[in-house]
Amino acid sequence: MSSDYAKAAKGAMAKPIEYYQKELRGIRTGRASTALLEYLKVDAYGSSCDLRDIAAVSVPEPTQLLVKPFDPTLRSEIAKAIESADLGLNPMVEGNSVRVNMPAPSADRRSQLAGQVKKMAEESRIAIRNERRDVLRQIDADLKDKSSSLSEDDAKRAKSEVEDVTKSHIGELDDLCDKKVVEIEQI
Repeated sequence: MSSDYAKAAKGAMAKPIEYYQKELRGIRTGRASTALLEYLKVDAYGSSCDLRDIAAVSVPEPTQLLVKPFDPTLRSEIAKAIESADLGLNPMVEGNSVRVNMPAPSADRRSQLAGQVKKMAEESRIAIRNERRDVLRQIDADLKDKSSSLSEDDAKRAKSEVEDVTKSHIGELDDLCDKKVVEIEQI
């Protein structure tokens, strides 16, 4: 019975980690990555669209991104969206595409990005702890409920398993954060 609580906690705690991983892909390091622009919102056809829905983004060189819109008339809107995204990028419209050179971030910008990564990690840790709290409350409620077959020993075991799952997920999150910070701080 106690493993049901651990499974529930594990499933719920995986979501903040998946979200954090997705967010990390959008954090700029010295290398060009298509993930940096994929979810950028572009005003096209009277609505706001993800860049990946209206253009192909590629990495022709390690420090460059090439955006080829499916409809070449959207070049200027794409360039405006990249400029206004506050990523520190300067897009250039060339022919039917938009070229984006990725300058190496300054020391101040690198420390700012590292701080942003750590802040996002803390937000994910809080989400994991909230999931733990919810599962522990459910265990306590089931223990008080006389119609439940949960004994005090089972409740203790379940709480211990939930704590172990929490520690493992927070450890995984910390590893992801540390790797990204090291990647950002490298020139």
